[in-house]
Amino acid sequence: MNVQATKFEATSARGAFRSGADFLASLASTPRSVFVEGERVSDPSSHPAFREAAKQIAGLYDFAFAPENLETMTYIEPETGWRALRCYQIPKTHADLTAKRVAAEKWAEQTFGLMGRTPDHVANFFTGYAAKPSVFAKSGPQYAERVVNFYKHLRDNHLYVAYAIVPPQIDRSKSASKQSEPDLYAGVVREVEGGIIVKGGQQLATGGVFADYLHLSSIHPLQPGDEAYAISVAVPMSAPGVKLYSRRAFAQHATNSFDYPLSSRFDETDSFVVLDDVFVPWEHVFIYRDIELCRNQWWKTPSHTYGNHQAQARFATKLRFLLGMAKKMNEATGNDAAPPVMVQMGELAALASIVEGMHLAQEALATFDEEGVLWPSKSMLYAVMALQGEINPRMIDIVRELTGAAMISLPSSVKDFENPEAAEDIARFYKSSNMSARERVALMRLAWDFIGTEFGNRHQQYEKFYGGASFIVKMNMFRAYDFKRASALVDRALSLPPVQGD
Repeated sequence: MNVQATKFEATSARGAFRSGADFLASLASTPRSVFVEGERVSDPSSHPAFREAAKQIAGLYDFAFAPENLETMTYIEPETGWRALRCYQIPKTHADLTAKRVAAEKWAEQTFGLMGRTPDHVANFFTGYAAKPSVFAKSGPQYAERVVNFYKHLRDNHLYVAYAIVPPQIDRSKSASKQSEPDLYAGVVREVEGGIIVKGGQQLATGGVFADYLHLSSIHPLQPGDEAYAISVAVPMSAPGVKLYSRRAFAQHATNSFDYPLSSRFDETDSFVVLDDVFVPWEHVFIYRDIELCRNQWWKTPSHTYGNHQAQARFATKLRFLLGMAKKMNEATGNDAAPPVMVQMGELAALASIVEGMHLAQEALATFDEEGVLWPSKSMLYAVMALQGEINPRMIDIVRELTGAAMISLPSSVKDFENPEAAEDIARFYKSSNMSARERVALMRLAWDFIGTEFGNRHQQYEKFYGGASFIVKMNMFRAYDFKRASALVDRALSLPPVQGD
């Protein structure tokens, strides 16, 4: 296991491990255009809006390539003989798929499920593309070759790719080509020597501030006439003309990590992307003016199932964290054994267990396609995704009921502990039977940052639309469910012979 680590010391060598320091150095050395609160930021690793989240991502790389974690977080790629991140493994057995889930859980645990677009998310989409290059070959063999080669580039160099695959919310009553300006939605505007020029806007590049590459495409349905927007390309985040407009950076307004333990560390940032005449070489063009293939990349390859199999590992971890907080808060107030509280905790545990059980079912019921590629069960995946937007707010609401005023009747800041007069009162009235005042306030601050701050409320909105609008996810479930088997039961009931004596 240590042979590769000692054989390759230079991280620039093919197959070498990527350390957290390597990741941060790459961020610092590849200037990008990120706009936040009127400022243009070129180095996210050093800016207060982004640097702590960048450190968290760096920590993921250090965790994955630590000698004690290699067997869990990586696999040996047969083609190269090198270790690659588990997220890039194309599962050929149920054990492979389980191993991918375990690795996703381990990474999610490092950020308590609070960073939804860590490097293993979009990586799984490209893994799905590479698993079925025949889908891309229908538009020409060169497209299959390009997407596989790019997947290998990501895999062999342990790179981080984010995506922007949803058009701007300008006028959703009209298709891409019928907008008031032809380059409002991101699309190709012309061909040039060696590639194409892309122009327009796209959302929602979560984590894009930190990524090496942007995957630009459209998951929204396109209509005849929208061919210019039916593309799938990869663009370096540092490419000229790529601009990211960050939403409000919560970390920048977190005055300290005691009062904002989550906001200050785990704000992965969502960004609107503007592409201003961005050159994309042909080798990074995987779909070109092909509406059918633009749709099929998500549904005719296992990309969407692989990416969301990882996402459900993160979601299950996040709910487990929420349950742990609720349990500790009950213990702090001394009502942990009260029957009404136990009932509410039981409901929380049931909801979290549904998510976890459906996640495991995706593996147990996974199926092989005709090429021997294993796909997580679509019906089990889309069932839990269809309910994610209802499970998460229900659990948050139960925790609100359990805590009452505890999260909002807190000292104004950690600075109150530094005032001798205030500190004396705080020590007396904010303690619990098993916690000091400082310990209890820290726990309640953690819960409030999860539930009540801007950071917490962004997460509630994020989970509600994680897999897209509710009707889209439920349509996926409609297509995945075995209605034929269900209807056959009804047909058999209707065809029962008459009962004797009728």
